[in-house]
Amino acid sequence: MFTSVDDVSARLAEAGYLASPAVATTVFLADRLGKPLLVEGPAGVGKTELAKAVAQVAGARLVRLQCYEGVDESRALYEWNHAKQLLRISAGRDETWDEARTDIFSEEFLLTRPLLTAIRGDDPKVLLIDETDKADVEIEGLLLEVLSDFQVTVPELGTITAARRPFVVLTSNASRELSEALRRRCLFLHIGFPDQELERRIVRLKVPELDETLAASVVRVVGALRAMDLRKVPSVAETVDWARTLLALGAGTLDESVVQATLGVLLKHQDDVLKAAAKLDLDAV
Repeated sequence: MFTSVDDVSARLAEAGYLASPAVATTVFLADRLGKPLLVEGPAGVGKTELAKAVAQVAGARLVRLQCYEGVDESRALYEWNHAKQLLRISAGRDETWDEARTDIFSEEFLLTRPLLTAIRGDDPKVLLIDETDKADVEIEGLLLEVLSDFQVTVPELGTITAARRPFVVLTSNASRELSEALRRRCLFLHIGFPDQELERRIVRLKVPELDETLAASVVRVVGALRAMDLRKVPSVAETVDWARTLLALGAGTLDESVVQATLGVLLKHQDDVLKAAAKLDLDAV
């Protein structure tokens, strides 16, 4: 998909994603080596957006598996359309079981889920396995099988092998430790909060109507908040939301009244809001 690291940076920027050199390099290597990319970091720093941007610039279909506690094989891989199978069996009452079985366990009755969808067909795809750390440990065994050989065995149909491997992105907020076996199969990328210059460029890209000076002030205040001992520090997404909020309010500068009134855009816990209101010194930032 990409010819060089610079090509990655340029094309992602065209899609509205400003990639650091480390991000661009790792994306290029994942593409060139055909390896899944495990992206770890706090919420809201652009892990999911990276997969979306790669799909956009590559003209690929984005297939997303959203992980959560309790996600199982039927939600991740495939399941049979039991209601349709029952209707088919009822319609063929005079058939033997062998005759009916050949029919009901066919493609027509197969419901493909994200993992199987991603390896079927020869069109380009980006497989996003989002918030992998929220899934149960057992689901990792399924991921190991799929990501090792890019094939899935459906007992009734046989083994389905990818004609064209998808570009795979796994994201994790590190709420639990992923297995070493899964990590070994992936290239690793940690995305943290960007430095002030990069974050300012992101704000200017996402909210171009915002004044340059105000954008710089926004980034400095967010940096000061991240330096505090808060339950949840502001993410990049929340920085952008705050910039849009200030634009909507017609704020030309950051004064104490504006900041106090809009802290709820950046902070999501009342004790964080109170702590920030008491400790934030605008003159110092």
